[in-house]
Amino acid sequence: MSKKVLVISTSLRPNSNSDVLAQQFVKGAQEAGHEVEYLSLRGKDLRFCTGCMACLKAPRCVIQDDANAIVEKMGAAEVICFATPVYYYEMSGQMKTLLDRANPLFSADYHFRDVYLLTASAEEEDSASDGPIHGLNGWIACFEKARLAGVVRGGGANDPGEMAPEKQKAAYELGKHV
Repeated sequence: MSKKVLVISTSLRPNSNSDVLAQQFVKGAQEAGHEVEYLSLRGKDLRFCTGCMACLKAPRCVIQDDANAIVEKMGAAEVICFATPVYYYEMSGQMKTLLDRANPLFSADYHFRDVYLLTASAEEEDSASDGPIHGLNGWIACFEKARLAGVVRGGGANDPGEMAPEKQKAAYELGKHV
């Protein structure tokens, strides 16, 4: 059964290693017959949440930037895949900002059930991705119908193009088995 999949690449660096993983996930999900939309945060205007909580009364954030359109796509997707570089053992700041700005989904009739995470870090140890996994799990915990369905920990990749072929294959396979 075909699913509506949204892949969000959160790196702002062109040809980033996390984006390489995102593209492989897209390829696998498309080959499996899913309807896939790829979205990059590069060039997007994402401002910080101000904590006003107006979004709990309205279906969207009062801040007028690119976040509202992205959050709308998140709510409509059945599957969301985030790809992030690991910065100081945590998800990218732009990914965290997007998750904060996705607060209108908390009281909405969101469709996503499976959430995936692809990480790219210079550190080779798998533990380098523990922070992003923990952070994303904290966000997912607020959505009782959703779960973290899979992770690819892409360690040992610093400069663009250094992502190991076996990690790329793992992202492809994860997308193929959505």
